[in-house]
Amino acid sequence: MISPNRFATWSFFLITLSLMVAFVRPVFPQDSDADLYGAACAACHGFDGSGNLPAQLGFDVGVPDFTDCDFAAREPDADWYAVIHDGGPVRGFDRMMPAFGQALTGEQIQQILDHVRTLCTDEDWPPGEFNLPRSLFVEKAYPEDEAVITTTIQGEGQDSLTHEFLWEYRFGARSQVEVSLPLHIAELKGTEGREKGFGDLELGLKHNLKYDKQRGTILSVGGELILPSGDESRGFGKGTAVFEPYVAWGKILPRDSFFQLQGLLEFPTESGFDNELGLKGVFGRTWTTDGPFGRAWTPMLGVLGSKELESGGNTHWDLVPQLQVTLNTRQHVTGSFGFRIPATDSSTRETQFVFYLLWDWFDGGVLEGW
Repeated sequence: MISPNRFATWSFFLITLSLMVAFVRPVFPQDSDADLYGAACAACHGFDGSGNLPAQLGFDVGVPDFTDCDFAAREPDADWYAVIHDGGPVRGFDRMMPAFGQALTGEQIQQILDHVRTLCTDEDWPPGEFNLPRSLFVEKAYPEDEAVITTTIQGEGQDSLTHEFLWEYRFGARSQVEVSLPLHIAELKGTEGREKGFGDLELGLKHNLKYDKQRGTILSVGGELILPSGDESRGFGKGTAVFEPYVAWGKILPRDSFFQLQGLLEFPTESGFDNELGLKGVFGRTWTTDGPFGRAWTPMLGVLGSKELESGGNTHWDLVPQLQVTLNTRQHVTGSFGFRIPATDSSTRETQFVFYLLWDWFDGGVLEGW
């Protein structure tokens, strides 16, 4: 229960802040970005953007440091706009962040955002707009902090199932490491002969080479080392170490659309295994409920191609219709599902049902922001 003194302090703060906000529009209709920020935001966030201390604020809720590029560069303008317009709860944050939508015009909110973006002075960090929705199979160019569990069900009657556990960690402005390990369960048609075991361990590294805000493009390179930790005799591994270098490219398109492309090569370290070329692409568009502030729905269509590089090697093409949706208010927990449908050799290759649960752990605990 909130004590009377604490309740009085919070009430006084909110009333004072509301009065300040109410006068922003008539008093500063033509002011600069910095002036609007100073009038509407500096009381809590400080004129330099580093955030005032709890003793100055009168409450214990911490405020973010806009000068910290590791924080400030990650989120797209749309999320910042939503929090300014509708207040902290619209993205699962504290109600001490008030809503300014009735006091500031959309243009004024954007002016404040433009000023906030100048407080991170290191342009080495790619903006959050390039953190495009995650496809089921196409590697993103944006470095990220995520934990993902992907499940693949294959075969008529569900005769095999794979859970892949993926952990990604971003370090510095442009780089990321990742570790993934699959768990295979085979022969699901009956209990007899059912087998399960871990597959090949994968270690990955990704680095962003460049991004262009004007053109809306981002380019990264990376590589994965697949170690033969799985049992090849049971179909749980390839039986050899494999090196997979790749290039990942993303393009922001009008009307919340995007395109992502990945090209990769597969080089087994032992003879007797085929080198392979892969090409993956996905196109999608995001819609949101409740105007621009609610749940995000992103249907995508992916195309996957692979070719064995020796003379006469096989070529395969697959189509992957899929849908990603944000599951919580903060939008850092998402789910996606889709089908990997063979477009070639469909008589010998089966359709797979694939889905994942994703947690962007940098944005808070998995149980936060609901």
